Amino acid sequence: MLYSRQMPILARLEAYFEFQRLGTNWKTEILAGLTTFITMAYIVLVNPQILHEAGMPLAAVTAATCISAAFGSFMMGALARYPIALAPGMGLNAYFTYTVVKGMGIPWQAALGAVFISGAAFLILTAVGIRQLIVAAIPFELYAAVAAGVGLFIAFIGFRNAGLIAPHPATLVTLGNLHDPHTLLAVFGLLATSALLARRVPAAMLIGILLTAGVGIATGLVVWHPQSYSFLDISATALKLDVGATLRLGFFEIVFVFLFIDMFDNIGTLVAVGKRAGLFDHAHAIPRVDRILYADASATIVGSLTGTSTVVSYIESAAGVAAGGRSGVTAIVTGAMFIAALFVAPVVGAIPAAATAPALIVVGSLMMTAIGEVNWKDPEVSIPGFLTMLAIPLTFSIANGLAFGFIAYTVLKVARGKFRQVNWLVYVLTLLFIARFIYLKGA
Repeated sequence: MLYSRQMPILARLEAYFEFQRLGTNWKTEILAGLTTFITMAYIVLVNPQILHEAGMPLAAVTAATCISAAFGSFMMGALARYPIALAPGMGLNAYFTYTVVKGMGIPWQAALGAVFISGAAFLILTAVGIRQLIVAAIPFELYAAVAAGVGLFIAFIGFRNAGLIAPHPATLVTLGNLHDPHTLLAVFGLLATSALLARRVPAAMLIGILLTAGVGIATGLVVWHPQSYSFLDISATALKLDVGATLRLGFFEIVFVFLFIDMFDNIGTLVAVGKRAGLFDHAHAIPRVDRILYADASATIVGSLTGTSTVVSYIESAAGVAAGGRSGVTAIVTGAMFIAALFVAPVVGAIPAAATAPALIVVGSLMMTAIGEVNWKDPEVSIPGFLTMLAIPLTFSIANGLAFGFIAYTVLKVARGKFRQVNWLVYVLTLLFIARFIYLKGA
């Protein structure tokens, strides 16, 4: 990465973000950032609704959601230079509300303290190099399986959001209601986006989302109700965390869950998106991994200070990568959109799930190309890979998928007498995964 102070500012930025090496340009990166934002913009509405059930003020959490997402995305883009956006994590926000606050009767201020402690622990673990060791310890044979599993996960979420699949008491899931106008709108979006991609139309993903939203508005399927909103509303949650209460009550289990799930969901997302974008080096290593980890740890701390649950890397970032995003500019553009959402947050509601769901399905299909890299003829690789790939969507958790893969990988290596080929940290992580399944009982 060579550039001088005499170079024009744009040229210096292009050199810093390695546009030439990555084969990208400003137009592609900006469109990719917009695609990522539109695909994950639902979090601006959904996260506040979930945390509001914990007793947190809705408007304040909306602002905290936008600020933490913007900060995390800026850090990931500018510091780590990866096209990965961050925001408060789905799943962890539900754990925060329904298990910790409502289930245990713990004040949301103390729960925010637990989020802060987990973020601080992230920083410490990164500073001493432990998180980097964990990332490096993941068997590269599982990389492709994680990427394919996340692809299935994204597609599964897309099918659910589109209404194409629905829960069923006997078969768990079944075909959704194809007579529902919103489902038909999603089907239109899926076909339109797929056709645009097949015709190699630039920004096909973004055009597909906007086109579907436009059809929904024109047909009256999308109804938007503007609400009053002020950035100053954040004062109701900003700096209201109670770390002292967290320490007094000894929330070890709560902090452990935030720490454990966030760590491995982030690692899984990083591996999957990095694999899709071709960002790994020839030794299967992740360049600048320490900066990536600092970015998400810092974002979690900022989130707890502003008033939201744990901030994580978003698998929807794969939509931006599929749209051509390769550098940190993609994440920075997404962050800028979250800043804009601070002032026009209710406008995001005009983009229905029926418009973003098809993009998730298409992205999931694109990520399945990694499946060909798994050696399916070798049980030592294929069985851990298969378990990883299937467990991610079926348990609705990237962390669980990694757990199944790690355990199977270790057991099979030992069974073949190849225990010396297994990294010592893999043994440690395998035991931790087993302990988590025993102790946390699926938390």
